[in-house]
Amino acid sequence: MANPSKPKNRGLGRGLSALMADVAQDTPNEQSSQNEPRRADMLVPIERIVPNPDQPRRTFNQSALDELADSIREKGVIQPLIVRESSRKAGEYEIVAGERRWRASQIARLHELPVLVREYSDTEVLEVAIIENIQRSDLNAIEEAAGYQQLMERFGHTQEKLSDALGKSRSHIANLIRLLNLPSDVQAFVVSGQLSAGHARALITAEDPSDLAKQVIEGGLSVRETERLAKAEKTPSQPKTAKSYKSPDKDADTRALESDLSAAIRMKVHIDHKDGTEKGVLSVSYDSLDELDALCGILSRGA
Repeated sequence: MANPSKPKNRGLGRGLSALMADVAQDTPNEQSSQNEPRRADMLVPIERIVPNPDQPRRTFNQSALDELADSIREKGVIQPLIVRESSRKAGEYEIVAGERRWRASQIARLHELPVLVREYSDTEVLEVAIIENIQRSDLNAIEEAAGYQQLMERFGHTQEKLSDALGKSRSHIANLIRLLNLPSDVQAFVVSGQLSAGHARALITAEDPSDLAKQVIEGGLSVRETERLAKAEKTPSQPKTAKSYKSPDKDADTRALESDLSAAIRMKVHIDHKDGTEKGVLSVSYDSLDELDALCGILSRGA
């Protein structure tokens, strides 16, 4: 029986960190007893709970749902679903986060589910759905990158804001978003697991990433070998022999970090990392005394 008392509104217009707080405990394991269960606002009959029609996630692994259903049969639903009152039909609740638990609970033949009721706007519902998807443990690099891209393009979040709220480094987010610049066939190789995110990053600067991706897959090349192959492609005057595949000047992550820093301060950044150590040199090139003054200002503000 649902509790007729209405929970207090937490307020609209919450920031990204506040929205994250509502979905953070849903991961990595929705049924983990290590996550402290939140107290539900009420129990709602399962037939009065409906999925979000704008849920960006369209596919659910059946074997994973069956496994979750087994856990629910044994322990019940540990973490409440996050819902809002439906604007389409009185008495119904629309899922904001927790559709996997709702689907698995139907398999487990539960009659009612614990829920947290929130007064989210349509925009916030979509934002939470994207955040929840990013927290999935089975997410591939392209799906994760697309989630970050959506949060930036639809809601105006910066990489810094995403980094702070999601607990991911800015370089991690930036490197993944770059993967979306790869041709669709190379992205498909990452989605299918034929290429790792590391392989894909090494192909970003290649002149023909599609062709190199096929060579990498056929040859079973490592990430480092892929980096060497991509570098050799940009210097066709050199024969592509084993000798030309000696250690590249910089790996893809170092080049990406140089690019990020250069874009952030609008000056050329060079990183010289000493192999086998944690030491290196970071240098910044400026073209005028004005740029030097601007750099000093940036460093002073960060102190």
